[in-house]
Amino acid sequence: MPTKTNKKAAAAAASRSPEAESALKELFVDEIKDIYWAEKHLASALPKLIKGATSEDLKQTITTHLEETKNHVTRLESVFSSIGEKAVAKKCLAMEGLLSEATELLSDTEKGTEVRDVAIISAAQKVEHYEIASYGTLRTLAGTLGYSEAQELFDATLAEEKNADSLLTQVAENYVNEAAAAEVE
Repeated sequence: MPTKTNKKAAAAAASRSPEAESALKELFVDEIKDIYWAEKHLASALPKLIKGATSEDLKQTITTHLEETKNHVTRLESVFSSIGEKAVAKKCLAMEGLLSEATELLSDTEKGTEVRDVAIISAAQKVEHYEIASYGTLRTLAGTLGYSEAQELFDATLAEEKNADSLLTQVAENYVNEAAAAEVE
């Protein structure tokens, strides 16, 4: 039985003009190109964070997310295919800035310290929050535009991004933050 929300969405879809649908799809595709670039560049940046980390838990958490990130790239290629578009990346200024900030945090903190691990977690969580916002929006737009396969793919990625964020919080709260607070300059 259709829910009240589904009925509203169906009624809204029926009343959309082809031009409005076209403009929304154009935005949707543009946003997918943006996150595609972001994921590809994140995959190349994460090894630097792993190398810079001291905590084995942090290294493992980022290593696991690196593998997921590689899968996100592949999943985005499936999204492009599912909506009849070619997989093309468009430079993501937000991710470029976040990765630049991560590099700066690494250079501003001392190698082998827990303070550096706190900086890495901070940088990684900023990235995760950006990705969570992006994938949440894309999942919703996929549903609005009737791309159910893309919606499911975005939902899977969104769950992984939220989990990565949660794991980073656990590493910070279970050890790294307190260890950093106890470090002597």
